[in-house]
Amino acid sequence: MRLREKVAVVTGGSMGIGQATALRFVQEGAKVILMDVAEKEGYETLDMLRQYNPGCLFIPGDVTREEHWQKVMDIVEKSYGTLDILFNNAGTNLFKKATDIKEEEWDRIISINLKGIFFGAKHALGMMLKSGGGSIINTCSTSALIALPNMSVYSASKGAILALTRQLASDYGPYNIRINCICPGATLTPLVQKEIDLGLVTPEVLVHGVPLGRLGKASEIAATVLFLASDDASYVTGAALVVDGGRTVH
Repeated sequence: MRLREKVAVVTGGSMGIGQATALRFVQEGAKVILMDVAEKEGYETLDMLRQYNPGCLFIPGDVTREEHWQKVMDIVEKSYGTLDILFNNAGTNLFKKATDIKEEEWDRIISINLKGIFFGAKHALGMMLKSGGGSIINTCSTSALIALPNMSVYSASKGAILALTRQLASDYGPYNIRINCICPGATLTPLVQKEIDLGLVTPEVLVHGVPLGRLGKASEIAATVLFLASDDASYVTGAALVVDGGRTVH
């Protein structure tokens, strides 16, 4: 087991990539703490995790609120005494022409996608500095690397996550804290399925230009996160691992 006795916090862990990763973590021996605003789905996922490890927890929380992060870290420290892994995954999307984006929509995307990542890293770093190391994985996107139609605010938030990941990796590498990000391509998650159902995007558009010719699976992204969280990636920091079926090779 690659994560035996490790303690991991996963945000946005009630569904999609977060849920798939939480399951991989617990199957590899970790105690997983879920943080999510979706309480019903969060507790359902917790039931799944506890089939493997009864020491897992779900803590309802909004990643954009620093006091919620402090509550999560207080519970983690009290319950486990340490934090080894943070999968900073919670995020959302917006398909809209730049000229049509309202200020409140801009603020919402930047707050969830970027401020939430920063607050998570800030509070996880505090615990990891005390324990002598750890691994933080941020969910970025191929939108940080290539332009996609009508995703200006989303791309801006993800580009900032890439820059933040590299900066934090440089700052905290000397303290044995590895900080990386993943850049998934189009992945069939409940959020993406909802966007398809609403007619905001089509599967054909999402797979256009993807050499493998299909959408990614949440489990495939989770496997990459597991690698970065584990000692298999002990010499990897500041990296942006692309998991996109080859979309960015063009």
